[in-house]
Amino acid sequence: MTAAPATAPDTDRMWEATFGLPEQVERGAAEAAAVSGLPAATGVTAVLALGMGGSGMGNDVLAAIAGPVLGVPVVVGKDYEVPAFVGPSTLVLAASFSGDTEETAAAAEAAISRGAHLVAISGGGRLGELARAAGAPVIGVPDVPHPRAAIGGMAVAPLVVLERMGLLPGASAWIDAAVTQLRVRRDQLAAAADRSLAADIARRIGRTIPLVYGGGPLGRAAAVRWKCQVNENPKSPAFWAAQPELCHNELTGWGQMGDVTRQLMTVIDLRHDHEHAQVGRRFALVDEIMREVVADVVEVRAAGDGPLAQLLDLVLVGDVVALTLAAREGVDPGPIPVLQDLKAALGSLGSPGQ
Repeated sequence: MTAAPATAPDTDRMWEATFGLPEQVERGAAEAAAVSGLPAATGVTAVLALGMGGSGMGNDVLAAIAGPVLGVPVVVGKDYEVPAFVGPSTLVLAASFSGDTEETAAAAEAAISRGAHLVAISGGGRLGELARAAGAPVIGVPDVPHPRAAIGGMAVAPLVVLERMGLLPGASAWIDAAVTQLRVRRDQLAAAADRSLAADIARRIGRTIPLVYGGGPLGRAAAVRWKCQVNENPKSPAFWAAQPELCHNELTGWGQMGDVTRQLMTVIDLRHDHEHAQVGRRFALVDEIMREVVADVVEVRAAGDGPLAQLLDLVLVGDVVALTLAAREGVDPGPIPVLQDLKAALGSLGSPGQ
């Protein structure tokens, strides 16, 4: 069940990978539950989650879901360095689909040198080597063509790890609820095809630039995902911002150039049941203003039981919207040549210090 348009280019079978998200979440949770050698939770005072791009998106999910309820802080790291607090009392969750993401490998190596406890989520590569040398557990990644298609497995693995360590009771129940909702949403999107929610949103976006607004930690993570998927699948510009922060800065930037932005921008509001009451009021007030300066304001409402189900529900809808935008333009969603060229150029320059 893919619902991919018959004429849409899709050499890497991204539609198939996307519509396999419910099963990927199940498999990812089972694999993380089976891994041995997890560190003890005793003495852990902070969690650092390392990862870049599609590999690191699972860490944004972790921060959104576990951050508000975990007894220790969760910090997401997207750089070569690690924060000064990292040491023997830090649990480091390092995620790299290939295992060779240079920023993640460098940060993981720095964390190991400071005595931190490492758990790697990796397909091998340099990160896998570092973990094995340190005697740290390695959780595998989903068998999909690109990191961004691996969000299901790479998002639930850290949640399962924290639950097994005794830091996040109830994570398995959240995962089960997410799988249930993803199956419902997947069936809705696939059965309706060109009349689905995703198809309607893609039509409303058209050739405008999406500006994705999310509320609170959950909405923020979903907005980042939507933005990145529009970048990588249809190869189009997209931007995001979060409530309530955008009410303190970005909103003032719409006071000029409305004659231009009305032709170029479409606002996508990602709404869920776990927003603060004031965030909901802010959405309503901001939408009144934005309707005067953008082409359209589209609301997407999450469904599902619990925060993880609602976050991954928004993820699945956004992923299909991005694929639909690519199909409408005849763009192959899989290949990302500009990023491969950039990596090759960086590799030809050598690593720092060479």
